[in-house]
Amino acid sequence: MDNLVASLPTDSQKVHLEDKSNIASNIKRPAPSSGGCRIEGYVRVKKVPGNLIISARSDAHSFDASQMNMSHVINHLSFGRKVSPRVMSDVKRLIPYVGSSHDRLNGLSFINTRDLGANVTMEHYLQIVKTEVITRKDYKLVEEYEYTAHSSVSQSLHIPVAKFHLELSPMQIHFSEEDFLADSIDPP
Repeated sequence: MDNLVASLPTDSQKVHLEDKSNIASNIKRPAPSSGGCRIEGYVRVKKVPGNLIISARSDAHSFDASQMNMSHVINHLSFGRKVSPRVMSDVKRLIPYVGSSHDRLNGLSFINTRDLGANVTMEHYLQIVKTEVITRKDYKLVEEYEYTAHSSVSQSLHIPVAKFHLELSPMQIHFSEEDFLADSIDPP
């Protein structure tokens, strides 16, 4: 598993770094045989259903789909604005009511051990629910997105991909933490 996320030496990337100014645009060549890539970043999208697809694609390379392995490790996957660790610990204090589905896929590995065959696509189906929490401490509104995830593998007729199906729930959870005893004694 370490070879999936380890840094690649620069020697294995010479095809990508060479001067391509004299190369005709219609020449196809095999893709480098180096081991994999690391992807990090963020994507801004509208709050509508959609797919995030990670695949190999290039006009200058031809790919042998039977040799592609779409194994991956998800270090972090979240939705919405980043919530500070202090606020998140305050939100997670309210478990089992909220916060248990915040980072479902974090730290999970999805490895194709090759006994599944060639051209294996790995798909993740995510149901995303907006959650609003008003904490008792500061009466501050914290917006976060929780999700449930189901993953599957399937044979692909084309180049295999890692696919994330995003489905936003039309409902949302609103959780307000209040002190019952204080409200009973001192009504607003």
